[in-house]
Amino acid sequence: MDKDQSRGTETTGLSEWKQRPPYRIHEPNENFKALYEANCHCGRVKYQISRKEPLDSKLCHCTTCQTQHAAPFQWAAIFHKTDINFATGHHDLEWYDPTSKSIEHKLPCKVRCKYCHSPIMDEGRNMILLFPSLIHLKDDEAKALFKPRCHMFYGQRVMDIPDGLPKWSGLSEESDLIEDSPPDLVRERERKREEERKKRFEKGENE
Repeated sequence: MDKDQSRGTETTGLSEWKQRPPYRIHEPNENFKALYEANCHCGRVKYQISRKEPLDSKLCHCTTCQTQHAAPFQWAAIFHKTDINFATGHHDLEWYDPTSKSIEHKLPCKVRCKYCHSPIMDEGRNMILLFPSLIHLKDDEAKALFKPRCHMFYGQRVMDIPDGLPKWSGLSEESDLIEDSPPDLVRERERKREEERKKRFEKGENE
């Protein structure tokens, strides 16, 4: 892939990345039902979402999200790559790989508008993370569906959020629930951890 393509510049012919989700434009006969619309700040990039409720919705406090969004945390809603359709502007995207700090399209990566630099999504290997602050959530029902369900990397927070949601030290379900989390969840997590420890002990596995 040449440098222009990696920056999302429109090229002659159909470049490889435009042929697969999440960038491939859905054809009319695919019955893609647009339930939500969203756009970047300048309006060049507009997209639609077909899934009513995200697979998950989280607040991430990792330092990369803080820096990339110039904010205390990132609010992200998780979708399948086929749940999005770009109405306009998928030529006007650019990528950033925070690991290698390159603009090549390597997964996982950050995707943004190349004009106003609004973050559009995080593209993972299997899923995408969309940002509800860009999505037109027109009623209370829609807003409730996108409500965050937990905090991730809360140990790296720059401010406390006493909202009663579970707070994970790292990735959700793969790290520790820290003290600010609801006490019942912390106790349940410790109970499950103790059960797993006993099972390993009974099998003769090392701790």
